[in-house]
Amino acid sequence: MTTIKIVKHHDIKKTDKQILTRWLHLMILGRMIDERAPNYLKQALGWSYHAPYAGHDAIQLAIGQVFDRHTDHLFPYYRDMLTALSAGLSAEELILNGISKATDLASGGRHMSNHFAKPEWNIHNVSSCTGNHILHAVGVARGMKTYKHKGVAISSQGESSVSEGYCYEAITGADRELLPCVFVFQDNGYGISVPKSDQTANEQVADNFSGFKNLKIIKCDGKDVFDSMNAMITAREHALKHHEPVIVHADCVRIGNHSNSDNHEWYRDEAERAAAKAQDPLPSFKNDLVKAKIFSEKEIVKLEEEAKAILLEAHSKAVKAPNPTPESIFDFVVPESHQPQKYLDGIHHETTEPKKFIDAINGTLKAEFRHNPDTFIWGQDVANKEKGGIFNVTKGMQQEFGKERVFNGPIAEDYILGTANGMSRFDDKLRIVVEGAEFADYFWPAMEQMVETSHDYWRSNGAFSPNITIRLASGGYIGGGLYHSQNLEGTLTTLPGIRVVVPAFADDAAGLLRTSMRSRGCTVYLEPKALYNAKYAMTPVPEDFEVPFGKARLRREGRDLSIITYGNTVHFSLEAAEILAKEGLEVEVLDLRSLNPLDYDAIVATVKKTHRALVVHEDKVFAGFGGELVGVINDRAFEHLDAPVRRVGSTFTPVGFNRILERATLPDTNKIAAAARELCKY
Repeated sequence: MTTIKIVKHHDIKKTDKQILTRWLHLMILGRMIDERAPNYLKQALGWSYHAPYAGHDAIQLAIGQVFDRHTDHLFPYYRDMLTALSAGLSAEELILNGISKATDLASGGRHMSNHFAKPEWNIHNVSSCTGNHILHAVGVARGMKTYKHKGVAISSQGESSVSEGYCYEAITGADRELLPCVFVFQDNGYGISVPKSDQTANEQVADNFSGFKNLKIIKCDGKDVFDSMNAMITAREHALKHHEPVIVHADCVRIGNHSNSDNHEWYRDEAERAAAKAQDPLPSFKNDLVKAKIFSEKEIVKLEEEAKAILLEAHSKAVKAPNPTPESIFDFVVPESHQPQKYLDGIHHETTEPKKFIDAINGTLKAEFRHNPDTFIWGQDVANKEKGGIFNVTKGMQQEFGKERVFNGPIAEDYILGTANGMSRFDDKLRIVVEGAEFADYFWPAMEQMVETSHDYWRSNGAFSPNITIRLASGGYIGGGLYHSQNLEGTLTTLPGIRVVVPAFADDAAGLLRTSMRSRGCTVYLEPKALYNAKYAMTPVPEDFEVPFGKARLRREGRDLSIITYGNTVHFSLEAAEILAKEGLEVEVLDLRSLNPLDYDAIVATVKKTHRALVVHEDKVFAGFGGELVGVINDRAFEHLDAPVRRVGSTFTPVGFNRILERATLPDTNKIAAAARELCKY
């Protein structure tokens, strides 16, 4: 780490008056909007969340002025109103966001107020999950470096949010990868009511990163316009020239409450509140300009009158803007997926040599990397000489496609997925594949980013789609025990905005992966790892095979009972059907393949045919995905049932390591056959 000396680009004597006029105009107008925002809530017009920026004026002015909308990407946080105004948003656009109108650029009223964005200028819509956008900034910067783009990623946040683990992952990654990032910490001393001393041992949070090799740190007075402006210019120029990340630590002051749901009188005494108000950057800047005889009092009054007129006109237009309609909630949940041109039913009749499940995935990854040069993959342990992950699924990829497109991520699942989200923001043509964790069980640290990714498309009103395929080796039957045998679909399918698929045969493994990698949007691709080398999962695989999402496949015809299943249990169900056929029972087996979207028509059709349904999956029965399938059948095919819908799955226990314990926990052929016999007798 090196502390950079701020280069003096501006001071009060040398800066052109026209520039100073622009800065002062923005500061006056911004403060007027900031102070007016609570009135919208009082008048029941909106702006139910407002975090005033007063006391952060100088650094926010500087961030917006330094940001280049043509080359840079900006990730402002919820207090960055002046940052957004300084970067080019109009007063009307800020108010449209505040009162959640349909024409709000950030989200069309879908995201909470005070989250400003302008996607066409690469001013990003960021989440309410404080600080997590720093990972997206690092991902964008990776895209910039990869495509030799001349720009920087600027991420802004309060000092308290730096306590989040993903902030350390992001800055560690930017430091290691030498990425052009500027991380701005706006330090006002408080995280809501929590003083900074409860967040970090260092007085300034930037000092927590003093041991980072390539990271540069700049400290400035975030209340002083010239110090802030010079700091931001220096930081951007350094990141651009040296491709190194820079922290700008700006000392600010929070003059008022944290937000309109806070009362700082409960934890700040009168003397502290008065001291904060005395440090207000706006009157200080006005006084300095008057003392230096650059502006007269009359000129400042004129600027204030002009700002007031702009604000009133913006208000008048914004309150008349349309509100979002109730039916619009269904818009932009998931982007349209790639539509296969061949094998429209997801079935082929090739007679080529059968391939292993693992080889089908590996071959499809390579084929798609050849098909689309803007495809990338990373994850833990995926590209180390001859090794390609713990199961060698990515074997040979780095050798063919190089380290820029196939590379290892750190053991930081948040970072793996968060930077995938970020890099896909660099250009919509990019397709990112990540091995989200070496085993699905280790994916939990990334769940915050998974939730974030799931609603990005909806939250941005269709402006941004994270085009990511998340590969996870899931399930048991390998003697793995805890952290090596888990199924996540019961959790993941609760998130609108992502697709979840689970192939059971080699051809579907190839087809679903190809469709995912050619689609916009995010797909979780669950790979039952017990099938990687299983002979019973081998099939012929056409070179260009594609499987449409939301299309189940009938694996076996029957008349007495329908087994609805997916993943590992497809094979046990087929074995059970063979056993039952010898007993005179003809069992139909439906392989769902795609859990979200779901093939409702196929489920209803098989129930109509056999009048009995057994739902089988590997995950726990209690609160498992099977409960949703039972609900679908009851809602859509209840009148066709001659018996209750039953379920077979795991016990409501963890999966033990000893094979005896694993067998006692997981479903198998005999358990499925026994349940089917009982149901047929009903």
